[in-house]
Amino acid sequence: MLYFANWKILLICAVCALGVLFSVPNLFAPAQLAWLPAQIPHKQVNLGLDLRGGSYLLLEVDVAAAQAEQLNSIIDNVRNALLDAKIGYTGLNVENNAIVFNIRDTDRIQDARDALAKIDTSLSVDISSDGAGKMQFTSQATEQRRQQAVDQSIEIIRRRIDETGTKEPTIQRQGADRILVELPGVGDPEHVKELLGKTAKLTFQLVDQSMSPEEAKRGRMPLGDEVLPAQNPKPGQPTQYLVKRRVMVGGDTLVDAQATFQNNEPVVSFRFDTAGARRFGDATRDNVGKPFAIVLDNKVISAPIIKEPILGGSGIISGSFTVQSASDLALLLRAGALPAPITILEERSVGPDLGADSIHDGAVSCIVGVVLVVIFMFLFYGLFGLFADIALFFNLCLMLGTLSLLGATLTLPGIAGIALTLGMAVDANVLIYERIREELRSGRTMLSSLEAGFTRAFGTILDSHVTTLVAGILLYWLGSGPVKGFAVTLSIGVLTSLFSAILVTRLQIVSWLRRWKPKEIPL
Repeated sequence: MLYFANWKILLICAVCALGVLFSVPNLFAPAQLAWLPAQIPHKQVNLGLDLRGGSYLLLEVDVAAAQAEQLNSIIDNVRNALLDAKIGYTGLNVENNAIVFNIRDTDRIQDARDALAKIDTSLSVDISSDGAGKMQFTSQATEQRRQQAVDQSIEIIRRRIDETGTKEPTIQRQGADRILVELPGVGDPEHVKELLGKTAKLTFQLVDQSMSPEEAKRGRMPLGDEVLPAQNPKPGQPTQYLVKRRVMVGGDTLVDAQATFQNNEPVVSFRFDTAGARRFGDATRDNVGKPFAIVLDNKVISAPIIKEPILGGSGIISGSFTVQSASDLALLLRAGALPAPITILEERSVGPDLGADSIHDGAVSCIVGVVLVVIFMFLFYGLFGLFADIALFFNLCLMLGTLSLLGATLTLPGIAGIALTLGMAVDANVLIYERIREELRSGRTMLSSLEAGFTRAFGTILDSHVTTLVAGILLYWLGSGPVKGFAVTLSIGVLTSLFSAILVTRLQIVSWLRRWKPKEIPL
């Protein structure tokens, strides 16, 4: 009991000093951190949405639209498979999340089944005896694609938000096809919503010059063509284009996009990867002199004439851009296209004033709680209560320092977790001191009572803290949002309270015994 190795003393003191050092920046406003010496860490605890203010968005992924797009991309394969097998068909189209068609020769139905079954194993092929056929994804494939679409949407949304410089956003799945987004400290939520709401699917498609878009709408649309509107057309420019559905090059092969200037006008420069550069070069070489439509979310940004092959794998997107819109487009292209459109189902904003009130109320409640605990411990246990109060101070510093070091986000429930942990830390000291009292009453000597108090109370303290730690881990694993914030502070507090209540308090008592050599314990 009376022996503490020098390395243990140095380790305990070093941990306490680091806790104080890492918690100091939280006493200053962010603008005042520059005044601190370079030797002191400058990381602070990040404040959550309910404390800092910001935006709360609930998004829904349109999985059905993504599935319909995948079916549209398979139609060409179905057409080619039937043509290669020399099987006549009519009415090939996508309807109600299925590819529908009619086989002209009912005697070739089995041949059609065999040819179409090779296209995609996740598609079921059903052709009735009258030749009416349907191809759709199996239930297992549909669920798998739903999960992939939501997971990919979460990743793309995270990239877009990170590009805006938002710190500590919360982005997580909610339910089967919904995404929860919390953006602390966002001053312009409308701009963020605009960025998140765009699918940002970029494609390069050839313009069909065989007829005008108006003629195509009035007459028979050429096979494999579609009419797309122009995005922000200038006076004298076409308002819509007749383009071929076939995508020559997709935006998924882009590796970089940056906003820049050309002829004093904002433009977006882009660069493909190796495969994309090869396809882009082949497409421009084979179609010199033809217009090449740059399509973003089914709207034509521009349709420049290909004057010469572009073999370098890079190019310029020009249009009616402002500096902000060019920067936004470059951001969207860098982050990637969403696999499916998303819809904003719910939006809430928390003002910074409300967050400041929450911080004030939470700080006041913690301070009042700590003051009452300090007074209680001193009145009931005297000098030993003062030792527990000192350990409680270091416990609080270690909690704040750890949260700052990890860059954790503190929410209002997290403040409740801190208050709860401070009470638990003192509870461990109460168990130790009461055990020491029992040993003294039983007739043990002073040193024997101290040794027995720490040793025999340790099992009870460890059991209570481990069960609380398990509860905190489960809350973090199964919970979301503020529940996770509470779980983080609770779990960190359990570990720091074990350190402070057992080691810091014991070191103080041992130092007191060595220094003053008392005849009795002041309990």
